[in-house]
Amino acid sequence: MTVDFQTFNLKSQAFCDVINISNQVQTSIKKSGIENGIVNVHVAGSTGAISTVEYEPGLVDQDIKEMLENLIPYKKNYAHHKTWHDYNGAGHLRSFLIKTSQTFPFKNQKLILGTWQQIIYIECDEKPRSRTIYCTIIGE
Repeated sequence: MTVDFQTFNLKSQAFCDVINISNQVQTSIKKSGIENGIVNVHVAGSTGAISTVEYEPGLVDQDIKEMLENLIPYKKNYAHHKTWHDYNGAGHLRSFLIKTSQTFPFKNQKLILGTWQQIIYIECDEKPRSRTIYCTIIGE
């Protein structure tokens, strides 16, 4: 069993920026030289998230944002704000709900995803960020 570690950087916009990172994850797998296995995709930070979706404009630009705003609105006065005197409580809760890591299989150095499925990064914070995405690739 071999383990390789790859990273890539991205810049996000505030308030639920959804970014397709499938190509960067696929490139990380190729760079690893590992043929078959799994890749764990992780963002180190408590206001970012990793998930999958059909990356199409209606879903990405509107539906995901509306759903999350209905569940966890940015303008609510969260107890977190009192502790740190910042206003990203919604970002922390959204990240908590979606999660900061996901694991995906690959075979012959190709991600195994559904026909329309992409890996996405979601910026949950209320300000733009520079993020490092960590890919831990395990396999043979």
